[in-house]
Amino acid sequence: MHERSSVSELTDSLRQELDRYSPGGKLPSSRALVERYRVSPVTVARALARLTAEGLVVTRPGAGAYRAQPPAGGRAPGDTSWQEVTLSADATADPVPRSVDASGVLVTLAAPPPGVIEFNGGYLHQRLQPERALAAALARAGRRPGAWGRPPTEGLPELREWFARGIGGTIGAADVLIAAGGQSALTTALRALAPPGAPVLVESPTYPGMLAIARAAGLRPVPVPVDQDGVRPELLAAAFRATGARVFVCQPLFQNPTGAVLSAARRPEVLRIAREAGAFVVEDDFARRLVHEDAPPPPPPLAADDPDGVVVHVGSLTKVTSPSLRVGMLAARGPVLERLRAIQVVDTFFVPRPLQEATLELVGAPAWNRHLRTVATELRSRRDTLAAALRLRLPELALSHIPSGGYHLWLRLPDGADEAALLSAALRAGVALAPGRPYFCAEPPAGYVRLSFAGVAGGAEITEGVGRLRGACDEVWGGPGPAPVRPGR
Repeated sequence: MHERSSVSELTDSLRQELDRYSPGGKLPSSRALVERYRVSPVTVARALARLTAEGLVVTRPGAGAYRAQPPAGGRAPGDTSWQEVTLSADATADPVPRSVDASGVLVTLAAPPPGVIEFNGGYLHQRLQPERALAAALARAGRRPGAWGRPPTEGLPELREWFARGIGGTIGAADVLIAAGGQSALTTALRALAPPGAPVLVESPTYPGMLAIARAAGLRPVPVPVDQDGVRPELLAAAFRATGARVFVCQPLFQNPTGAVLSAARRPEVLRIAREAGAFVVEDDFARRLVHEDAPPPPPPLAADDPDGVVVHVGSLTKVTSPSLRVGMLAARGPVLERLRAIQVVDTFFVPRPLQEATLELVGAPAWNRHLRTVATELRSRRDTLAAALRLRLPELALSHIPSGGYHLWLRLPDGADEAALLSAALRAGVALAPGRPYFCAEPPAGYVRLSFAGVAGGAEITEGVGRLRGACDEVWGGPGPAPVRPGR
């Protein structure tokens, strides 16, 4: 059982048993709970911490855990209704309201209930994360001289150099800023490049977290369709002409959610179109270290082929390591770099030095390349298992492209299928999916779902999850389901 599931189940059990104790009554010792429930001491500690956060339990160091006293009555709740007026007034005054729908992001961050297969995940399963290497790197980093001191605001020079070597071309360490993960880097880039109210061109479909960033900054996302070869240059040029936008955000390698790779023929076209429009290209290179074992060598980043400073490059190590290794980077050339640096300093000051030192220890250790090879092998195996199971059990879900990198498959639902109903039925059947709607900033052309194969335990769980999804589809469609979507539709 996953540690997370064990904690949730123990928390539920203890919560139900609290009525057996009077307020102030002492709960069994941690050792007794370990023996009774056959869980680890860490699981017991985390379950008690959750109950403490809920106000149901209090802990006394050296004495144990006790049922909390009920809150004193008679105090009337505060009145927050005034906020509705204030917030709505702000939205009316703002030409582009900055209300943010984070549901598309939260669906990949929220842990599903115990027993639910996690096809909605956005990170590697715990078994694929290099936990031992991370722990060793963090321990070594803590012993480095000055490890807890203040780092340079731009980041440690050695780490900037390491990221620069991964980009190539004319990018050097002086062009790199260390950021607190890819999401933070994207936020800095959009705030630096576009004023509130401005249009920003985005791929369609695209990563919901980026759309949330744009809307929170008061920007207007404008969709530019992608196909199997990436963004369509003729539509990108037309969008620049129609909107006057000065920013285009893209994922040229294993695009989220389609898995598309920007073709060799389109790469120079995208840069030329942006340069002629006087616009920046924000390159979100999130999946470069998620290449599958059978993939050809990936193309270099767009930033490597850009001598004119058109590209602002964003990268991160989070996806290939752990959700908690929030270390990423921004790379840019020219005056824009100073603006990026200024905004990042105002927002975060700097990335904590221990994390930067641990990252250097991690990527410099022999275990790093072994980890990358393991991930490449596992992702290929899981991708093939999921694709085969879908084609066998769910042929009505159109799978038009099998990527050679990344961690998910993008599936079109049959015409007329109810996306929300399918997601609800799937959750009842014990499988969590990511809905397609949040990936579009305008009306989607059809219903879609995204299935991640990185956040599950392995091939057996993938096969079981597709079987559960088959049952959910039968429930929604009342039988074997509609006919598959024909190619080209």
